[in-house]
Formats: sequence, C-alpha cells, structure tokens
Amino acid sequence: MAGNSQRRGRRLTPKAGAPKGSGGKNKDSLAGRGKTLPADERPWHKAYSGTEKLPQRTAWKQDKERRAAAEEGRAPKIGQPGSKDTTWGRGGGRGAPAARGAGGRGGKPTGRSGPRVAPGRKSNPSKDTPELLVGRNPVLESLRAQVPATALYTAQGIDADDRVNEIVRTAADRGIAILEISRAELDRMTGGVLHQGVGLQVPPFAYQPFEDMIAASVEHTAPLLVALDGVTDPRNLGAVIRSAAAFGAQGVFVPERRAAGITATAWRTSAGAAARVPVAQVTNLTRSLKACQDAGYMVVGLDADGETDLYDLEAAVGPLVVVVGSEGRGLSRLVGETCDLTVSIPMISEVESLNASVAAAVTLAEVARRRAVEV
Repeated sequence: MAGNSQRRGRRLTPKAGAPKGSGGKNKDSLAGRGKTLPADERPWHKAYSGTEKLPQRTAWKQDKERRAAAEEGRAPKIGQPGSKDTTWGRGGGRGAPAARGAGGRGGKPTGRSGPRVAPGRKSNPSKDTPELLVGRNPVLESLRAQVPATALYTAQGIDADDRVNEIVRTAADRGIAILEISRAELDRMTGGVLHQGVGLQVPPFAYQPFEDMIAASVEHTAPLLVALDGVTDPRNLGAVIRSAAAFGAQGVFVPERRAAGITATAWRTSAGAAARVPVAQVTNLTRSLKACQDAGYMVVGLDADGETDLYDLEAAVGPLVVVVGSEGRGLSRLVGETCDLTVSIPMISEVESLNASVAAAVTLAEVARRRAVEV
C-alpha cells in the first residue's frame, strides 16, 4: 500500500531547526538584564528610602499612600527617605587600603564603594559606547569649565531641578547636541551606574604636559603638586584630584602605565574638579620626581613606616610634592628611595591603614593648615 509516501512534493529530509529557547540568533534577546534593585533603592518607588534627592513623583506617591492609610486607620506602606545610603562610597574604601596614612600594608576593605549598580548588571559600559560623564554635579561643573563635549543625554521624565535646567541651558548656549532618551537606554550606555538622569559625552581627556605643569606651579609662592604611584582605581584618582583642588594644589601627575587615567568614573568622583586642576601623565615617575627636585621641590612620600610624623612636617610651607602610594603595596621601591623623606599619619585607633585618597586628603589638609598659619 503506497500511502502518503507516494505523494508529490513530500519532504525527504527531517525538518531541522533549533528548539525554542535554546539560543541561536535570538540568544541575546533571551538573556535577562539581571535582578532589579530592591524597592527601597528605586527612586520611583513609594518604598524608596535612599539618600538621593526624592523625585517629585515619588513624593506624590508617598503622600497619596499616607492619606489612604490615614483614612483606613493603618500604617502607611512607604519608605523612609534618607535612611538607606544609596550613594556610592558606602562602607569604606575600594580595594586594599593604602598604608597607615599612605599606602602599604595591612587592613582589609570593610565594604562596597563606587557607584551604585543594579545587581546582575555590568558595572562597566561596553566598549562601543561613548565615554560619558554622569551625575548632575560633574556634568554641570564640566559645562561651566568649558570642558569639550559632543552631546548631552537626558533621561525622559527627569526631575528637572535648578542644576538640570542650568545643564540644558548651558549645553544649548554652547551648541552641544541635546538628546532625550529613555532611562533604560541611559542605564545601558552607562553600564548601570547611578547617573541621575544626565550624561555628557566627552572626547578623550586632554592631559597637560608635565613640563608646563611645573613651569606654571613654580610661579606660585608655595607651589604644591601631588603624584600618584601606581594608583589603579579611577575613583581614588578622582577623589585625590578633588582634594587637590580643595586644598590648593596646582597639579596632579600619574604614570602612563599600570595606573588609572582620567575616565568617566574619575570625572564623576572628582565632582568636576578635573576640569580645574591640571593633570599630567608621565612616562617615568621616578625621573619626573627628580625633575621636581631639580626645580626646588621637596618630595615627600606617604608611608606607614615614615620617618617623619605628618604633624612635624616643617617642609609643608615650601615647594612640595606629595607622593601617594598604590592601594595595595604603597610606594614602590624606586619611588620611595627617590623621596627626600617619608611621612606617616599618626593614628590612635587599631585601624592599620587609610584608603589612598583619604590619606592624600588628610595630608593636603595639614599642609594647607600649616601654610595658612605661616601667612
């Protein structure tokens, strides 16, 4: 009996194809974006309890829930704004701490730091995305300082406060393209970093020539420079630049290799101070420190076992270069040998070390205090 095997146009081979959900060309569309943030960390949820500014719509949701709870005689199901730290830098420094007041030995990190990122998402944007400065203060400071920019991205539905209005107005006055995109797209472009609804696309950072930095700094009565020896975390670099701006340093210089450079993360951490403080990259840090010594600077390295107490640093009132060691090993051998003297920060607790950027801030504050007394 011939049956169906004799019909014209019959299939001679088995029907092929990947089962649904097994991958193939649609594999990427099946991949999730990871877990969302808890309700109390989501700015647009009525349970939000973070320390960031409360969005207007979130405040409206919470007021609505309070009124409903009062009518029903129950406790309102809302968050407690300001009670949960949702900013970066929560709970200690990043990476291995710098030495006791400097960079070097002992101590373990006690918590997370850096920008808040949704669990399960990438902490770094993909390589094909533009370099973005994010956060309202860094973006505003950069625009005020005339930092070159090619585009301004704003999230749809952003809570437009005075900073956002000035950001948009300044960008428009400078002829920068202003693009309104969805918050999800801005999340993707920034890799999940807390961007506060704005992102400024910038070209690669323009470092100042080291020779020009020295020439400009020596024109001051008491020049002050900061050198970083192998600091690899851009957040530490940004924090040091911010401290340098706060306490009157004329520049910061870092090695070209095996050290952090000015990225969007460093920009954000500096809160725009990188637009006001010259930053130079040098090929050889030891040789650059020797050039500073030839120009009349005293080179001081921060070290846990430093020979001089910070509070006894008489050289603070003269031309000075403060060298900050890396997060883990502190000062390298050659850099330590090049320094005119090493300085330690006195500590009265059992904490063995300070984060590199914190140690730099403490030292620069003491230098500024001594110079203020001498005036």
